[in-house]
Amino acid sequence: MARFANPIAAALDTSDLAQALKLAQSLKNDVGLFKLGMEFFFANGATGYAAVARHGAPIFLDLKLHDIPNTVVQALNSLMMLEPRPAIVNVHASGGQDMMEAAKAAIAGRTLLIAVTVLTSLADEDLKSIGFSETIDCSGHSLALARLAKAAGLDGVVCSALDVATIKRELGADFLTVVPGVRPRAASTGDQKRVATPYEARRAGADILVIGRPITRAPDPRAAARTIAKEIADAG
Repeated sequence: MARFANPIAAALDTSDLAQALKLAQSLKNDVGLFKLGMEFFFANGATGYAAVARHGAPIFLDLKLHDIPNTVVQALNSLMMLEPRPAIVNVHASGGQDMMEAAKAAIAGRTLLIAVTVLTSLADEDLKSIGFSETIDCSGHSLALARLAKAAGLDGVVCSALDVATIKRELGADFLTVVPGVRPRAASTGDQKRVATPYEARRAGADILVIGRPITRAPDPRAAARTIAKEIADAG
């Protein structure tokens, strides 16, 4: 079940605060959330975060925490002091169930906590190259990590659109799916490998679509966001 009326999360992936603020001002009425990741947060910190948040859209703070449980807990304690508090934060599911359970306890229901499964820049052959079994594929690994995240009490996962339908079927419609690697049909896939169009992602059941370059690097970001919103609406 979607928790945001507008499912588009505009990825403000820039270290340039002025550029991020310009995009936030332009897009605030045409997207549901702003996604701030490592590139932005490491350059601009809490001050930059607050400046973007003042434009009113909820923030998905995409820092993909992955460390021993105590370190992740302390990091989340710091992030929970941000004003306003992020609407969504995330960890890596591959940190394990103990880490995710500790993260969930640290959040204490103050924001949505989701876990990254398999990065959309990875394909099956990439998993094998980093030491996974020849029998493991991205979709199977994503589902296994999603199951672990749900067992730890998390609210959902970050996953490819290609994995959404299976995750929803296995773990329930209310288990949040946040989907990067979304590209309009004519757009370049860039460094993404497991991609889908906005229509395909929404039809699969994705709750939130994280879309960066097709919006933020468009000649008219607002027009690009509105075109994508129409495509999503057509998906039902």
